[in-house]
Amino acid sequence: MSEPFRPNAASRFDAAQSDASQTDASQTDTSQPDAPAAIHRPFVQNAGTRRMLHFTQQEIQSSMSVLNPDALEIEYTRMMMGFVLFKPEPARILMVGLGGGSLPKFCYRYLTGAQIEVVEIDPAVIALRDTFMVPRDDERFQVIQADAADHLRGLTEHADVIFLDGFGVGGIPDGLCSEAFYADCYRALRDDGILVINFHVNHPRHHDYLARVRASFGSAMFEVVDDDMTNSIVFACKGDLLDNPAAVDLKRPASISKDAWRQLMPTMKVIGATLELR
Repeated sequence: MSEPFRPNAASRFDAAQSDASQTDASQTDTSQPDAPAAIHRPFVQNAGTRRMLHFTQQEIQSSMSVLNPDALEIEYTRMMMGFVLFKPEPARILMVGLGGGSLPKFCYRYLTGAQIEVVEIDPAVIALRDTFMVPRDDERFQVIQADAADHLRGLTEHADVIFLDGFGVGGIPDGLCSEAFYADCYRALRDDGILVINFHVNHPRHHDYLARVRASFGSAMFEVVDDDMTNSIVFACKGDLLDNPAAVDLKRPASISKDAWRQLMPTMKVIGATLELR
């Protein structure tokens, strides 16, 4: 039997450690984690100081250190932050998929000039926001329960950066990887806005997805694959920012703190190497 897709598992963790404890979105429901997809509920597994969000026992959707809850634990999340090489001071960030809130928390803490809007369709995932120490809604931060395909369809020049990290059991929902959806993302970006997408590199339709993105963004895009050959991060721009030769220098933007840059720098080197090959 082939290994199940692990859409958010750029770094692998043993989810079955002997000291692990497990709860689902209700914190009391004992539904089976490997039940059919139609009745899957997100559940939490604790292993030492690590807290993980699962949809199934085989797939880690998010991982958090309870000692440093705003840190980016998994490599693909650090890779998605590569947009700061091109657009270090976004005014508005729209994120599709809350999960355990790794990227929303990091951006809320370190990109203090940005308004952050997170669209999540599953109320059971949103119900776990306190478990993963996701900030409360305020003037800079908002979690919206909605179908992202419907939400983006009505937006025009809305955001400087859009993150696509919405997964269900087995992969990306059809509505979030269609050619029409990527066209809606293009329209929702402001001029020189950047779309950042998390794909599973071994998905059988991966190249089809890339072609759909290219239909809206043309050649203004590039792909970076993580060291595990698990996640593919695609950057696509509504403009020509990705052609900026200064990005290869990997200099810390003035708007990014030294603490944040220390977390990101090893992964930025991978992005820089990819840019040199373009």
